[in-house]
Amino acid sequence: MKKIIVSAIGIIMVGGVAATTSSAVENVFGGYWRTRIFSQSDFDGASSSFNRGDNRTRLYYTAVFNDDFKFVNKFEFNTNWGDDNGGDIGADGTSIFRIKNSYTDFTLGNIKTKMGIFGSTLSRGFIFDDDSSGVEVLMNFGNVSVPLEWIRVNGEYTSAAEVDEDILYGAARIKMGGAGLLTPFITYHGSNGVSELEAFYLGVDADMKFGGAKTWGTLIYQGGTAENGDDNKGWLAAIGGSVDVVHGRLFYATGDDNPLDGDNDEFAGVPGRSYYWSEIMGYGVFDNTVSAGSPADRISNIFAVNVGVTVKPVDKWTLSADLWYAQFAEENTLGNDELGTEVDLKATYKVMDNLNLDLVAAYLFAGDATAEADMVNEEDPVEVGARLSLSF
Repeated sequence: MKKIIVSAIGIIMVGGVAATTSSAVENVFGGYWRTRIFSQSDFDGASSSFNRGDNRTRLYYTAVFNDDFKFVNKFEFNTNWGDDNGGDIGADGTSIFRIKNSYTDFTLGNIKTKMGIFGSTLSRGFIFDDDSSGVEVLMNFGNVSVPLEWIRVNGEYTSAAEVDEDILYGAARIKMGGAGLLTPFITYHGSNGVSELEAFYLGVDADMKFGGAKTWGTLIYQGGTAENGDDNKGWLAAIGGSVDVVHGRLFYATGDDNPLDGDNDEFAGVPGRSYYWSEIMGYGVFDNTVSAGSPADRISNIFAVNVGVTVKPVDKWTLSADLWYAQFAEENTLGNDELGTEVDLKATYKVMDNLNLDLVAAYLFAGDATAEADMVNEEDPVEVGARLSLSF
């Protein structure tokens, strides 16, 4: 049945393709570059201190045929300072080149289509935020638009086995005048082959404006069946907003209080989900690793709350301070649940147009669930670092 659904949606999405007459091509180039130097201490049991300098370069090339048709490519080069593949004496790296995106983007009437390898963010990353192969269609009907997406997770066919895994997403984006945007959605995640999985996610995203205040919210219910045959009954709720210089966030994702009762109560999202939050527990600017025990960017079995301020004291400086508290929604096997309280400080200096310098310092007052996972010592995790970034 899943194959029939996927095939039907694929036909609908691809059906919008039409022959395009040749025309002059406009070549558009852009990119992103950043260098980071940072130190992370007492994050996990693997090492007590980690220091790194690294580079990332992304180069973008777009062939623009006309206002309704373009071909987009994004390439990436990564090196760590001092490594033996591009970061050492003599440089000359050979295996650091990556193709991030390569896709067509065309519009026919009120239907906009992307096809190939591209990045997607679904429900703020609680559902999905990554690059993938697939098709995205956006149909516009005035104040209502309908996005549909097919993400191919796995499709390996051999004489011995067949692995078939897909994510299907559909939503309605409803503009409510100047008040904001309401987006109810449904996501299907299915696979067959070695394991069977048929999960679905019913949810809604809301983005609202009230005078000088902005607020957002997300609610997701997970149903269907897990790979082990248990019934999914997890859910996630999140809310956030800002007014003047103050901002905040709160999210809760269920855990499983009894793994043996035949119900999977833990919210467990699809492959490719990613939601960054605090600097130490949630990846942040230096997304090398997270503190021991944390679910990182894959939000599950957690309650977290944040309050912070962002100010611009002078023209080129932006300063922010954030306080986070996080704990497991359900206690772990040792009866502990507190991940800790984290303080994040960040200063951004606009060196010149398109070039920014970020200075970051963070400290986690480790809770019992973090300390027990650190098998080397019981010191609180600390992070300091700088990032120079360029967009063009």
